[in-house]
Amino acid sequence: MYDVLIIGGGVSSMSCALILGSAQNKPFATDKKIGIITHQKASSLQDAVFNNAYGIPPGKLGSELLKESVDQLHQLYPHIIQIPEEKVMKLEGIAGNFTITTNKNSYQTKMVVIGIGAGNPFSIEGLEEFVMPHQKVIAEKNRIQLKNTDHKVTEGIYVIGTLAGWRSQLTIAAGSGASVATDILTLWNNSVHVQVHDSVRK
Repeated sequence: MYDVLIIGGGVSSMSCALILGSAQNKPFATDKKIGIITHQKASSLQDAVFNNAYGIPPGKLGSELLKESVDQLHQLYPHIIQIPEEKVMKLEGIAGNFTITTNKNSYQTKMVVIGIGAGNPFSIEGLEEFVMPHQKVIAEKNRIQLKNTDHKVTEGIYVIGTLAGWRSQLTIAAGSGASVATDILTLWNNSVHVQVHDSVRK
């Protein structure tokens, strides 16, 4: 049983995983089992090049970022379980006891964070009732999002990145994933607000 399982290997998902991973020494997070299904084939980063993203050297390829983020997560926070090369097909259950079915396996988790793209049709069975037209993309692009309030779809299910209704910008997607990670950490910390920072003075 995972405490939280993140679906997706793009910007928002990896950002969420990195923040959760960085809280490993917090008393409320040390015993948590965290996983991420790092399916990246459909990521919009595959063809991207970045010149306007804060903190990223100009000319950086999105395909490089995808690989580097997986490596960074593994090297810094190896306790985060990475599940590569599996595509999520179905989500069922209730908060505290969800079942995620992929094309290869099934997993149990207490919470779910969904960070796949906003492509239409939506590919995860069990969430159809939450699908709606994307509110920050022109209609001609035929993109969708999941209905949510501050990233929360329903109890135990969060959505991040473009699928949460945000515009397709790397820094926006990264912030969305980080925001949900701190929400989850706050929940684990008995609703006492949490930020996780590293410092050269520590």
